[in-house]
Amino acid sequence: MRRFFVKNILFIVAVNVLVKPIWVFFIDRTVQNRVGQEAYGSYAPLLNWCIIFQIILDFGLTSYNSRTIAQNPDKLTDLFPTMLSARMVLMVLYAGIVYLGGYIIGYRGWMLVLLSGILLIQGLNMLLQFIRSNVAALHRFKTDGLLSISDRLLMIIVCGFLLYYPATAHRFKIEWFIMAQIGCYFIACIIALYVLRRIHPIRMRMSFHLPDILAIIKQSLPYALLTFLMSIYIRADSTMIERLCGSEGKAEAGLYAHSYRLLDVSNMFGLMFATMLLPLFGRMLIQKQNIQAIVRLCVDLLLPVSLMLAVASVFFGSPIMHLLYPAATGRDSLIFGWLMASFPAWCMIYIYTTLLTANGNLKLMNRIAGAAVAITLILNFYLIPRQQALGAAITTFITETFVAVAAIIVCTKVFHLAKNVKWMGAHAGFLLLIIGVAYLVTYKPYNWMVQMAVFGAICITLMFIFRFISIKAIRQFAKKGS
Repeated sequence: MRRFFVKNILFIVAVNVLVKPIWVFFIDRTVQNRVGQEAYGSYAPLLNWCIIFQIILDFGLTSYNSRTIAQNPDKLTDLFPTMLSARMVLMVLYAGIVYLGGYIIGYRGWMLVLLSGILLIQGLNMLLQFIRSNVAALHRFKTDGLLSISDRLLMIIVCGFLLYYPATAHRFKIEWFIMAQIGCYFIACIIALYVLRRIHPIRMRMSFHLPDILAIIKQSLPYALLTFLMSIYIRADSTMIERLCGSEGKAEAGLYAHSYRLLDVSNMFGLMFATMLLPLFGRMLIQKQNIQAIVRLCVDLLLPVSLMLAVASVFFGSPIMHLLYPAATGRDSLIFGWLMASFPAWCMIYIYTTLLTANGNLKLMNRIAGAAVAITLILNFYLIPRQQALGAAITTFITETFVAVAAIIVCTKVFHLAKNVKWMGAHAGFLLLIIGVAYLVTYKPYNWMVQMAVFGAICITLMFIFRFISIKAIRQFAKKGS
């Protein structure tokens, strides 16, 4: 199982590394620089506003579907039409509530036009996630990995042309960005549906049998509540910045989006693990297999890398932000540092909360998420009026750290995970050492890129010394049939 997991996760990481950073740094970042802080500062809060209400659009169906099909693949043929129909019903309800809520909090005119496009993007994105959840649940992880980049690959082609072709480059608008995403998501959904039909027989019809739809929605309620709570403590910050900072709201939201984009790029690696781990844990648990080795493997792969990136972001934040955004100030690097400091917590959340979700411990998860929402709202209402975007970044660090620690403690109790003090001490020692290395390297009179390269090389060497990565294991992995 370890070999199967590593082979698939390495493939998924590789294909995503080839595509998604191009999207973020050469497309999304360029869009923000091209359309300006004000326009993008309108788009980002609207997107986060839609994500907050994603609970209505998804209603926990993706997680429920992935866990159900992973445990019993034969259910897919009969379950697919009902699940698809339920999604269509939820899409109509979602659009109505998001519009009404947006109007109540003050969105008018052009903002509502943008909201319409973003609503369609979210609907298509969620449909794509649902189709992919079936592919992953059937343990076709490499196929799912390719589908996971299909939308971004199409957007790179379309938006890249619009952004860099001379006739359209200087006239690029945020509306074009939204329309391009709508078209590319639609094509990606068609591709994913075709692939799923090739893998497993499904019934391509709608099934609006109300008792079946209500039964599925009822079973998905705990997942829906979890999705809603998580969307609040993860995505409320941008909307709160835009609403609580007065006349500077849009500019501050755009400033926050600068740094959050880089956290999103980093988080895609943890999300890849979670996408694969949910059906994997689901099947392992139903078959009474030991999950301890997979959990430890994931921590050893994710935590050292996330700690390295977090420390690098704190010590090299200023030149990184200046490289990506020439007009960046000292506040940008502070916001970036606080957000990236939360990255190790995010990685642990992806591992441990996925394990709890796969086991059906939704009550425990919802309690943790509820506490996280309270922490987020209290701290943001206090810090954003005083520190603006920086206050939201500090809140993110505190909230995600709380969720990670709580999830680890709960998992340890529920699954009786071994409390290996030596192993935990190794990760703590690794963190202290790389902080010391970063401190020393930054005092050398070299270009910051050279300093960061030296820091990275030392960190990777330390990963082998601490045996988070084993040369022996790599050799065994490379052997056929091992």
